Amino acid sequence: MSFGDPNNPYGQQGQGQPQGQPGYGYPQQGQPQQPNYGYPQAPPVQPYGGYPGGPMGGGPQTMPGGVSASRVFLWVLSGLSLIGAVIFLLAAIALNAAKDSDELADDSQFQSLVDQSSGVLWFMTFIAVVWTVASIVLAIKISSGGSGLRTVLIVYGALTIVLGIYPFGGIVGIVHIVLSILLIVFVSKADGAAWFKRPRY
Repeated sequence: MSFGDPNNPYGQQGQGQPQGQPGYGYPQQGQPQQPNYGYPQAPPVQPYGGYPGGPMGGGPQTMPGGVSASRVFLWVLSGLSLIGAVIFLLAAIALNAAKDSDELADDSQFQSLVDQSSGVLWFMTFIAVVWTVASIVLAIKISSGGSGLRTVLIVYGALTIVLGIYPFGGIVGIVHIVLSILLIVFVSKADGAAWFKRPRY
């Protein structure tokens, strides 16, 4: 029996093999290990609470609650703006009718006041109509818009806050301010950002 036989698997480890070489069954260093085909690989970790692929590869398939609420806010703001436009229009028409009356035709102070007030009312009517149309368009596009629409919504909300302070103050202005702040918060949250950044096929 030869203890130096290199083909003998039961021989001593130090004989027949150079020092530092791994024994049988161990992978050698410097060689890439082959994948283990016996076990399935774990799925990749997904950000944003399980949205497939996160913001780069996927996004939520259903509209998040905050974004859905923002769309409702836009419809409410469009309705309030439409009501405001009608009120301003009727006030401007009433002032023009009073201006043309025979009793007040000779009153120069009243005529000057009517001219200034009528101009302001027509301007406010125009702004209210523009805001009504903008609110409706944004409410329709919120279900399919991209990250650019998210930026537009934030700018729209900021401008609505400014208009709610001046010139459209009062109770209606407060409602505009509160809804606009909520709109900005909801579309700026992580789930809102994921919704607007999702890929569209």
